[in-house]
Amino acid sequence: MNTHIDHLRDHSEHTRLVAEWIYHEFWEGRAGYTVETFEGLLRQANDPDHVPLSLIALADGRPAGTVNLIHNDDPERPHLHPWLAALVVVPEFRRHGIGAALVRAVAREAGRLGFFELFLGTDIPGFYMKLGTQLHEQVTEAFCIMRLPLERPPRAQEAP
Repeated sequence: MNTHIDHLRDHSEHTRLVAEWIYHEFWEGRAGYTVETFEGLLRQANDPDHVPLSLIALADGRPAGTVNLIHNDDPERPHLHPWLAALVVVPEFRRHGIGAALVRAVAREAGRLGFFELFLGTDIPGFYMKLGTQLHEQVTEAFCIMRLPLERPPRAQEAP
């Protein structure tokens, strides 16, 4: 399987589909949220040099997953930023390394933008720990906030 990760803005024909994935995976049944809510938020990720960012994984040219870089995903913790949010891999593409590739890709993007760390909330910390995250806070028995230290790309050498 040939997998490619790119900015969703460069594949805007999939924005509605990605919004559906996020809504159904995390928000369905919660008052005040619709697919249109997330479609609008995804359309704000229109500049690869600023947060928010939305990435899409294409497997053999087919949409297979997504991940997002947002300013904050927890209003009770506004001092933590930025956040990895809404990691979704379509069931038929799971267990092929796409989720891990999406996490690494969003981490590279965050580092490129100058961030030193990335936060995320999860009920599956083991998956993220394999990718270098550290427990930041155990919120409940089933949910925690993780911190991912980032490597920043080296700056180009200045000419003498």
